[in-house]
Amino acid sequence: MSVSKQERIIFEEIQKKIFYMIPEKWNAIYLYASIIEEPLQKPVGEMYFYYLPKGLLKRNFVNVYQIPSMFNIDEESYNSIIQSLYLSIRKLRDIHKAIKPNLWTNLTITIKNFQFKIEYDYNDIGKNSEFSPYERHVIWRYKNLESDTTLLSKSEKEIINRYLSSNFYVFEQQNKDFYVEGSYKQDVRNIIDYEKTLTIEAAIASQNSEENKLSKEEKKSKKEKKNEIEEPKEKSSILSKNLFDRVDNMKRKNDEIDDDMILSSEFMKKKDP
Repeated sequence: MSVSKQERIIFEEIQKKIFYMIPEKWNAIYLYASIIEEPLQKPVGEMYFYYLPKGLLKRNFVNVYQIPSMFNIDEESYNSIIQSLYLSIRKLRDIHKAIKPNLWTNLTITIKNFQFKIEYDYNDIGKNSEFSPYERHVIWRYKNLESDTTLLSKSEKEIINRYLSSNFYVFEQQNKDFYVEGSYKQDVRNIIDYEKTLTIEAAIASQNSEENKLSKEEKKSKKEKKNEIEEPKEKSSILSKNLFDRVDNMKRKNDEIDDDMILSSEFMKKKDP
């Protein structure tokens, strides 16, 4: 598949933003983005991406929306970078609108082994789709993140089995475009220095230690003030761990973010598989 100079510029822009957003060394990156246009309606879409941290031991994929809490990064600033990345993908689609007869509805970007690969899909993912956004999220993870199918829940397995025998799957296999090139090789400054970054395991341990400390302080406070009316225990830090609540919170804090920029989908109502 041939590409224009404009597309190559966008590919480089996308890679630079992704590399900047990951605060530790990694082996692979997988990104999904969609843009849905219905007649007389504002375009909407969703985006998520995962990276596989580098390490001697087997590591699990990290969801980009977990990074602020894992690495103590300002959430609002980080979300503005996510928004900027999605807008770069929107720019790519605007370029394609002018030059391609068939316009893709979603894409998957893979960066690993020094290669940048972009896969365009043309499935109907609008209101008439066979699968909901959440179900497509489960399917995408199954196809791209090397998931152990034995660890899937019963409902997730049912989604995968239905997908493999669906018209959606058949159409998808027959209607794809690919483009592959070497990944961007220039050094890109990261959001925080590797040397100052905790590993995922250390970040989790630190987070758990902090929560235990808070728990002890709360117990002490209860004992000292047992005759007082306590405030609700629910804390924003707990809510922030929930991907879906965090994005809703992001929208409330930033009026410039609207539904056509980020994650307006049903899968937001459920937890990550």
